[in-house]
Amino acid sequence: MPDVRLSSPQGKWILFTTVLGSSMALLDSTVVNVALPRIGRDLDADLAALQWTVNAYMVTLAGLILLGGALGDRFGRRRVFVIGVLWFAVASLLCGLAPNAGILVAARALQGVGGALLTPGSLALIQASFHPDDRGRAVGLWSGFGGIGAAVGPFVGGWLVDGPGWRWVFLLNVPLALLCAPVAVRHVPESAGGEAEGRFDVLGAALGAVALALVTYALIEADEGSLLVAVSAVAGLAAAVAFVLVEKRRPAPMMPLGIFASRQFSAVNVVTLCVYAAFGGFFFLATLQLQVVVGWSALAAGTALLPTTALMLLLSARSGALGDRIGPRIPLTVGPLLCAAGMLLMLRVGPGASYATEVLPALLVLGLGMVTLVAPLTATVLASVDTSRAGLASGINNAAARAAGLVAVAALPLLAGMGPEAYRLPDAFDDAFGRAMVLCAGVLVAGSAIALATVRRPAPDCSRPECRTHGSVAVPPLEAGRARGGEAR
Repeated sequence: MPDVRLSSPQGKWILFTTVLGSSMALLDSTVVNVALPRIGRDLDADLAALQWTVNAYMVTLAGLILLGGALGDRFGRRRVFVIGVLWFAVASLLCGLAPNAGILVAARALQGVGGALLTPGSLALIQASFHPDDRGRAVGLWSGFGGIGAAVGPFVGGWLVDGPGWRWVFLLNVPLALLCAPVAVRHVPESAGGEAEGRFDVLGAALGAVALALVTYALIEADEGSLLVAVSAVAGLAAAVAFVLVEKRRPAPMMPLGIFASRQFSAVNVVTLCVYAAFGGFFFLATLQLQVVVGWSALAAGTALLPTTALMLLLSARSGALGDRIGPRIPLTVGPLLCAAGMLLMLRVGPGASYATEVLPALLVLGLGMVTLVAPLTATVLASVDTSRAGLASGINNAAARAAGLVAVAALPLLAGMGPEAYRLPDAFDDAFGRAMVLCAGVLVAGSAIALATVRRPAPDCSRPECRTHGSVAVPPLEAGRARGGEAR
């Protein structure tokens, strides 16, 4: 049984290194959006290249995150975590030195591999290291500090972009990794294995990543209408079908399809797809809108979005407690509607927009919607399956949220009619942004309707998330939970 106490020096070092490691990946996902316009200008990149700058990272992260958790169970959670941190640092260095958009996109894909190794490992180390009496508080602190990092991220990113330059958004990860890895090796106890048996589902992970990559390519390049785009779309769908077949037949699959026998688990994951598709599309386009159309600096655009994160940090625990009392159906129905209203209010944000009267009201409504739904969503995912599968359930939900954001970033500019040079043309981008917000609001309304029709109150003895504070609005937090037989947390 793990016996490290949170109050001990070792406990504080464990919390420090896990927060630092996970913050690297979290900061990267929140900061890069702020840097996109400057990256596009410096590298002479079109909108498709900016989409790939975001999505190359998400393809490998979403496709491999479940496998990353299983690798930690087998070979040692600290070992895989440290490898992930160092891998992420090397890939970040390549991003910072990239001479053109092609190399930047390739380096971002490598970053996603590192993120898939370190992200599940950071919380798994807390689960495996701390005494049970301290574990809930440790997870809460991990989430809270991560939330502070998410809040600071856009501000720091904007300052770096306007000051030293966008390359430092990536280069900053190198000294953080050089601090994190030695601390982990010296102070974090190894916890491994022995639990996972059988072969790794490498084929399933590869098929999942390939399907996401091909479908993403087809959506981003759809304007070309070429044979390659059509072949990519068909091949991506074929890879997705093959992924399902492989997972169905393997004795120890990465994503056991039997978990979807729970109707509530399946329904909540559909709601997750709707909600995080809208979030992914919004945060990709909103920072561009504020810089390209409104004319703000990167620092101003990044700072402008802080109210959503602040509301999540301040109120998510209370929202989770309310969901416990009244059940998840009302929060998961009302929350997406509030988010939809916030996105429709963004239609008022155009050239010369006032922050106080136009931008802030929209973000406050959006933030309140996020507060209403995110914590109950995580709790309901975990409550929909047996407690022994909580880690697997959270991992699947996390991957679904990332995949939804990935597809949204690829598809939304196409559906909204954004051309390759749209981000250089304020009037054209403003028109397309308005159409995109309407589409995001529609997806959220659909998610609300699904929740109203399908979500029910969990059983009284269901598992509750240890992670009661949610600071990231990009993805739901991974939940600490033990996993066996390749089930990743």
